[in-house]
Amino acid sequence: MNGNRVLGIVFANIHEEALDSLTAMRTMGSVPFCSRYRLIDFPLSNMVDSGITKIGVVTNSNFRSLMDHIGTGKPWDLSRKTDGLFILPPFSLGSVKMWGNRIDAIYGNMNFLEQCNQTYVLMSDCNHVLSMDYSDLFHAHEESGADITIVGVKGKMPSNIGSVLTFDKVNADGRITDMSLDMDSDDDVFYSCNIMIMKKYLLETLVSAAYSKNEVSFQRNIIMANVNKLKIHAYDATDSFVGTIDSIQKYYEVSMSVLEKENRKKLFKHTISTKERDDMPTIYGIESNLKNSLVADGCIIEGEVENCIIFKGVKVGKGAVVKNSILMQDTVVGNNAKLSCVIADKKVSINDGVELAGAETFPVCLTKNTRI
Repeated sequence: MNGNRVLGIVFANIHEEALDSLTAMRTMGSVPFCSRYRLIDFPLSNMVDSGITKIGVVTNSNFRSLMDHIGTGKPWDLSRKTDGLFILPPFSLGSVKMWGNRIDAIYGNMNFLEQCNQTYVLMSDCNHVLSMDYSDLFHAHEESGADITIVGVKGKMPSNIGSVLTFDKVNADGRITDMSLDMDSDDDVFYSCNIMIMKKYLLETLVSAAYSKNEVSFQRNIIMANVNKLKIHAYDATDSFVGTIDSIQKYYEVSMSVLEKENRKKLFKHTISTKERDDMPTIYGIESNLKNSLVADGCIIEGEVENCIIFKGVKVGKGAVVKNSILMQDTVVGNNAKLSCVIADKKVSINDGVELAGAETFPVCLTKNTRI
């Protein structure tokens, strides 16, 4: 199966309630990650690298930042006369209501689906950070003869995000024969990453039928309801780096895990494209001291930084000590300030001598434009 036969659909808003303050003024897909990226960069890059040339980004609200970031899709080679990148806002059904759920969102964009000449549809959310060659998924889906193939990973059950499918019984050939929704378990489970591929006509049929019955859960009313009627297969992505973001704490944990060399190798084994902001090289002061940190361009570092992720335009003053923290774009840390286990959103300003300390299990999160 060639990638140009596949239509990509990315849901930019789903699960954003899990990140509280970080998504108060942006979509889940717009959340900054790993010193220079946004979460949406990963599904977009994975799709494009797998040969997909047409991608629709389904939005719901607070998508100004998203539109500013992805623009025409040029960083991902999606600025095209034929196919390319399409923003799908929630106002195409003759009403001005927001999408209530995934079924609403897909049904509301049925005209877009009908006009696409691709045979298959690959759908993805933005709360899973992974680098994956979808070409292998396409091949596995075609070889198995499955109606639907869902990417899954084995690990701890995500919390704080609704409607998580777990695959309870999977045959040797990969077919799922039993699954659960929102299982309560402390053990490792095989759960869905909400990345799935199926034929376009099948998606249209299933969603139209569910919408006509006022059904609201894609996982329960479409996937689980058809587990014995359709061939639904699991594709195991456990060997890849997969970071499932289901809370502020998990966002912090996944971000910090990228500081480990082996995890970076797995995550960036394929090219991850993003919209770049041109800036000067980072300036390091005479008394600066950096250890095990990712630092973007355009920063001024005059203090001590250890085990941190530093975005563009950040300033760390003289005598300041910043450890185990994430400082997003244009954050300013004053002289002699001390930060530990802090997530600072864009344009946060921390005055001289201020001390803030969280914990690895409960980081302090400062919203955009906060002044302390």
